[in-house]
Amino acid sequence: MTAGRSGEETGSRSGPEADGGSAHGFGNAYGSGNDGEHSSGENGSGDGPEAAGSPPPGARRPGGRTARVREQVLGAVGPLLVEHGFDGLTVDAVAARSGVHRATVYRRWRDVGGLLADVLDAAGDDGWRPADTGSLEGDLRALNEEVQEALTEEPSVALALIAASFRSEEAARALRRFWEERYARCEAVVGRAVERGELSPPVDARKLVVSSTAPLYHQRVLLHSEPDPGLPAEAARTAALAARAGAFNGAPATPQPRATP
Repeated sequence: MTAGRSGEETGSRSGPEADGGSAHGFGNAYGSGNDGEHSSGENGSGDGPEAAGSPPPGARRPGGRTARVREQVLGAVGPLLVEHGFDGLTVDAVAARSGVHRATVYRRWRDVGGLLADVLDAAGDDGWRPADTGSLEGDLRALNEEVQEALTEEPSVALALIAASFRSEEAARALRRFWEERYARCEAVVGRAVERGELSPPVDARKLVVSSTAPLYHQRVLLHSEPDPGLPAEAARTAALAARAGAFNGAPATPQPRATP
């Protein structure tokens, strides 16, 4: 995308802060950019379809007009998704909501799948780290509380993006990248527990964290149940007890290649 296209890249700011988006967190796949340096509004990318992808974690994108356009466009996707659902999310609607010319949006993001994928990739390019509370159970509880907040806020863009991933393979791949990166950061929770002597290595960090967070996703995403205020602490306590009993001892399993039909 070139920077001086008059009439194509103008419009009022329409970011998550103005439309109900929430802060970055483990369970929130649509960050507001409150951590500043890594926000989607300060990270732009180049022209062409390949620009919809995300660079390696920690890489900085160029700023300026390109970054502002990206912020405006991605800031319009989440609110439109929760208001109208996947079927009501169109490139034209995003262009109108963001104030960016439709030709610019089509040229860079191509379609709805490209827009959703870039929203998820931008959300993963932040400075989020799991809280250090001084104990394994406390760290898991803090993590679960972030998940609960993301899944119960109104409107929940996280829930809308999860639902959209079942309709768009491009969004599904981006959501998998997002979770993989988030869980990788959470290995620090287990590392700290080992250093404190709470756990004996080796510990499969991924399985431990998944066992703690899974009940919250099961409740909200699969059962569509009302949020249980006590569930974050209960699930964290259960996972921590299981971990101390050796339930997750052992090195992570090596992924096996899928069999060819």
